[in-house]
Amino acid sequence: MPADKTNFDVIIVGSGSVGNPTACFLAQEGLKVLVIERRPASGQGDNKAAIGGVRATHSDPGKILTCIESLKIFSTWQEKYGFNIGWKEGGYCFPVYTESIEKVLQGILPIQKKFGLKIDWVGPEHIAELIPGVAREGLRGGTYSPDDGQVSSLLAPVAFQVEAMERGTVYKFNEKVIGYEGDNGRVTGVVTDKGKYSAGTVVLAAGADAGAHSELLKIDIPVIPDSHEAGITAPIEHFLKPLVVDLRPGPEGRTANFYFGQNAEGQIIFCYTPKELFVGTNRENISEFLPILANRMISLLPRFKNLLVRRIWRGCYPMTPDGVPIIDRVSGIDGLILAVGMCGQGFMMGPGVAQNVCSMIVNGKSTLPDEVQQTFRFDRDFYASKTEALK
Repeated sequence: MPADKTNFDVIIVGSGSVGNPTACFLAQEGLKVLVIERRPASGQGDNKAAIGGVRATHSDPGKILTCIESLKIFSTWQEKYGFNIGWKEGGYCFPVYTESIEKVLQGILPIQKKFGLKIDWVGPEHIAELIPGVAREGLRGGTYSPDDGQVSSLLAPVAFQVEAMERGTVYKFNEKVIGYEGDNGRVTGVVTDKGKYSAGTVVLAAGADAGAHSELLKIDIPVIPDSHEAGITAPIEHFLKPLVVDLRPGPEGRTANFYFGQNAEGQIIFCYTPKELFVGTNRENISEFLPILANRMISLLPRFKNLLVRRIWRGCYPMTPDGVPIIDRVSGIDGLILAVGMCGQGFMMGPGVAQNVCSMIVNGKSTLPDEVQQTFRFDRDFYASKTEALK
């Protein structure tokens, strides 16, 4: 008999930073997986807008442990599968110029180390070695986590998709989910603009689109898109190993931190965090981005003054009110798992989140300790506190 092309073990909605690795790991477990994506190819949403940094330097234990797993996967991918994803190990460095920021970073070091992160406070001389040419006036030192790194956000989704498809995963592109099917409090499948598909489990991994599924599922998924801008230069000679994060607020009063790194091709890739959310999905470039970012980069690293910027772009962070992802089953709706609200860290968290979701489905439990997994639960008070300090 021909194979049933509408019935699957798992349906994943979204083929981005979380959806693709989830499909890959589930397929490796022998499950029949369908991935539905409204765009024409994998990683074409906000995945490709990521600048590629992968760090475990968070203050939240769930993010620390999740990203440690992501780092293991990214850093060994080419060795295991022969697919170059642009991995560059160089760490993350947070240079510090103010006492207040030093207290914050020193204060979270114990919890970072407790949960297995390799990180230390280093002096100004070490920072100057890590970031050649960095401004020395007022430099107090900073933190450095050598195991962090960078990956190509263009190559990684292809790598996960190739592995998933080689193990039987089916991808449906240019197909939009318009409804969910259910029976007696259980999701049993999805309805798209081109057909219907059934499955024992449905995983929502729709990134910035997640909130739009609230009405379809009849639950409140508190995820809103927040537009951010980034850019990349022409390649230059390799000189910078770590990705650098400057936590000082911008002197123009409109930005918080900014960050940049040199990728495997030698290009400088950069972004900043606006103080106020740019709510919505508008991806048009804004005139203030490059002048503000250029001034900040040159003030920190004067040698950048003659860099040639090749292009800039915008992407969306899928934000939750408390800045913490939702990775959980939904009480009252069996067969549904939410893996949404990554708050701009979906690319770095994606493989670790995928491992967690895969374990929920295959083993019936999270990969994280119970008390840590609780921070990602869906039925929490999203307005109680904001636990993530390094945004």
